Amino acid sequence: MSIWRWAEYFSETPTPHQITLGEGNTPLLHSRKFGSSHGLKNLYFKLESTNPTGSYKDRFAAAAISNMVARGMHQSIGTSSGNTGSAVAAYCAAAQIDCHIAIVETAPAGKLKQMLAYGAHLYRVRGMGSDPKISDGVITILRQKADAASTQLQISAFRFCRVGMEGVKTISYELNEQCHGGRAIDHVFVQAGGGGLTLAIAEGFEDLIGRSLLQRSPAVHCVQPEGNDTMAGPLRNGLAKGRACQCTSEVSGLQVPWVIDADEVIPACRATGGTGHLVSDTSVWAVQKQLALEEGIFCEPAGATALAGAVKALQHGDIKADDMVVCIITGIGFKDDAAVDRMIADRDCPLVELSDLASL
Repeated sequence: MSIWRWAEYFSETPTPHQITLGEGNTPLLHSRKFGSSHGLKNLYFKLESTNPTGSYKDRFAAAAISNMVARGMHQSIGTSSGNTGSAVAAYCAAAQIDCHIAIVETAPAGKLKQMLAYGAHLYRVRGMGSDPKISDGVITILRQKADAASTQLQISAFRFCRVGMEGVKTISYELNEQCHGGRAIDHVFVQAGGGGLTLAIAEGFEDLIGRSLLQRSPAVHCVQPEGNDTMAGPLRNGLAKGRACQCTSEVSGLQVPWVIDADEVIPACRATGGTGHLVSDTSVWAVQKQLALEEGIFCEPAGATALAGAVKALQHGDIKADDMVVCIITGIGFKDDAAVDRMIADRDCPLVELSDLASL
C-alpha cells in the first residue's frame, strides 16, 4: 500500500516508473487524553510522522522523483529546512538520481545526517530561513541551475513543483476514507511554512467534492508561528495576499519568511470556511511535550504546531468543543536533538547499581 493506489486521482506517471518506499496510509488516531483535558471532545491526530523518512514530505518525494524517472532525468536540485531534503534524498537514492540540496542555516543536525546518509550533496546557506532576500536569492540561483539538461528543481511547494505536491493531496483522500461511514470532519488544522501542505489538503478535499465522493469540505485552518506570519495573519484579517517577513521563530521546518504558496493558501482556506491562527513558539513546545507524555506521540515542534492552533481556536471561539477536529502531525521527533533536549530538560537517566533496583 502506498500513495500510488490513488494514482488516477493525482498523477500521470506510468506504473513502471512509480517509486515507493511505502509512503502514505498513515494512522488517524483519536486523542486519549489531550483532547479532553483541553476541551476538545472529538480530537484526532493524522500521524504523518509514520512515513518512511519520518514526515509527510515522503508523499511529495514519491510523486516528484517518480516523475523524474519517467522523464529520464538524472539530477535533483532543491532547498530544504530538513524534512523535504530527507525525503527527496531517500527517493533519489532509491531511483539512483544525483541529489543536491541548499539547506536552511538552522536546520537540525539530525536531519542533515539523514540526508547525508542517503548520499545527498548539502550546502548550508548563511541567512537562509531568516532573511527573505537571501532565501529569494537561493531560489533564483537554483532555478537557473535547474535549466540544465536532465536536472529538475525539487522544492515542496505548488509554485515550484506541482507534480510533487499533487502527491501530498493524498492526505485528504485518506482522511475521507478513514472517516467514511462515520461522522464528517468539521475542521482540519494544518501547520504552514511555505503553505504547500495547507494548499494540498484544501485542494485534495476539493478533488473529492468534484468526484462526488464528499459533499462538503472540512474547514481547513492555517497555523503559523507568530515569528513567521506570512499567511495566517493575512488570512485571519481578511487580506487577499501573503507577505514576506523577517523570521524570528525557532520552530524548525516552519522558518519560511518569503511568500511561496501563501497567495493561493489564503483563498483556498477561506473557501472552506477556515481561517488563520498564530501561535507562540513556547506554546508549540508545550504541546509537543504534552503529546509525548499524554498520547505517546513523539513529534518535532513543527509537528505539534497545528494542535497548538486548534487549542487556541477553541479558546477564541473559532471552533466548538464537540466539533470533529483533525490535526496533522507532520514529522517525527528523532530528527531535532535540540527540541528533544528541551522536552526532557527536567528528566534524567542515572546509572545505578544492580543492588539499587529493588529500592526504586
